[in-house]
Amino acid sequence: MIDVDDNGDADAFVYDEVSGEWVQAGAASAVDTDAVIVRDSVGNVLADGDQVTLIKDLTVKGAGQTLKRGTLIKSIRLTGDAQEIDCRYDGIKGLVLRAEFVRKR
Repeated sequence: MIDVDDNGDADAFVYDEVSGEWVQAGAASAVDTDAVIVRDSVGNVLADGDQVTLIKDLTVKGAGQTLKRGTLIKSIRLTGDAQEIDCRYDGIKGLVLRAEFVRKR
C-alpha cells in the first residue's frame, strides 16, 4: 500500500504478519528468530497441516500397537522441538513422532 502526501512524496508501507502492524518498507523487518525449522527424513521442510508417511515400522509405547511403514498421518502440528511433531491417529491419543521417521507426502 502506498500513502501519498500533499507534497507528492510516497511512503510505502508493508503489512507485517508477525507483529500485525503496518511498517515502513525501508524499516528493518522484525524476523522471528525463535522459529524452529522442522525437516523430515529426506530434508523437506514440514509445516502445520502437512501429511506425512512413516518410513519405518514404529512400536507405540503404551498403546500396544505398531504403526506400519507407509502409514499416512494427516494434519500434523509442529511442536517447539525441531525433531518432534504432534499428530493424531485412530485409537492413539497424544501421538508424538520423531521427524526422522517420516517423509512429507
